Amino acid sequence: MGAATKTVTLDGQFRMHRGGELESPTLAYETWGALNARRSNAILIFSGLSPSAHASSSKADPSPGWWEEMIGSGLPLDTDRFFIICVNSLGSCFGSTGPASVDPATGECYRLDFPVLTLEDVAEAANGVVRHLGIERLHAVVGCSMGGMSGLAYCVRHPDEVRAFVSISSAARAEPFSIAVRSLQREMIRSDPKWNSGNYDRDDGPIVGQRLARKLGMITYRSAEEWRGRFGRERSTDGLGSGQFKIEFAVESYLENVAQKFTGGFDPNCYLYLSHASDLFDLAEYGGSLASGFKRTKLEQVLVIGVRTDLLFPVHQQQELADGFKAVCKDTTFVRLDCVRGHDSFLVDMDAFRPVLCEFFDSCGCD
Repeated sequence: MGAATKTVTLDGQFRMHRGGELESPTLAYETWGALNARRSNAILIFSGLSPSAHASSSKADPSPGWWEEMIGSGLPLDTDRFFIICVNSLGSCFGSTGPASVDPATGECYRLDFPVLTLEDVAEAANGVVRHLGIERLHAVVGCSMGGMSGLAYCVRHPDEVRAFVSISSAARAEPFSIAVRSLQREMIRSDPKWNSGNYDRDDGPIVGQRLARKLGMITYRSAEEWRGRFGRERSTDGLGSGQFKIEFAVESYLENVAQKFTGGFDPNCYLYLSHASDLFDLAEYGGSLASGFKRTKLEQVLVIGVRTDLLFPVHQQQELADGFKAVCKDTTFVRLDCVRGHDSFLVDMDAFRPVLCEFFDSCGCD
């Protein structure tokens, strides 16, 4: 956790959406830019499953953030105009309270005693940070991937506190394909003997299960089209593995290297909880239908961005979001990008996303 990361404790009992409570949970967050006198220029970012609150570098922490090319002077999330906030999700392991945190009631890590986590809980915890900063109404909420659903939960539950919403490669609810993939990822981790029903050794955890889960994830985060052009049938030169079934192809080496970087950097139980929360969210729970859920928002402006090659949150789900918002918010824009890098395009194809976001924030200005 870098020096730029701040924390706030939400005093008292934090009631979870599906039952249970946390005693005074902690939330980690970072900010960039400055609040204006009216406190009307704040933009809240919800990340995907695995990132921390460190979305961009700063003087306090010059290390590159996960959305480095989007936040800063003259960039789409322009720190000369806006006060940018990124909160590490409740349930994560980068400073916010989650299964890896110590339960004050027992003095031991929560592990699987942590209550069922939902994206509504992620949204409510972020609202606690926003209130702590003295902000009554956000200029905009921006959500990427899982964060788009967290952001949608925020807009539905606090309709008078958000002016505009940007949903990037997300959805109103997960489809069976995405649920199936995440279910298998969770099973991979839980099937590793070292997971030990969640009571793993922090220094010797279910590494094999995590590696496999990450590899499966990367297969869905990118596209076959990208890999066909990027790897083809190139042979690996890494010399990884041994025997008849050693790694032979470049694409195999890529998956292995990505998995190795992820493993050990993210707590397995936190991963399980956040993955499950992504499956649980359903906007239709707010009134019995998607249409009734959209009606609970009071947004002035909406931008929905989807990517043609996204397997995890396909373009037809982006169209569904846009159509739902158009019924309740006339100023709704849907942009379909022709990126080849699949779901991860919002992290790696900045040249496609920057102009769209710049145009949106230029059009909606500040109060």
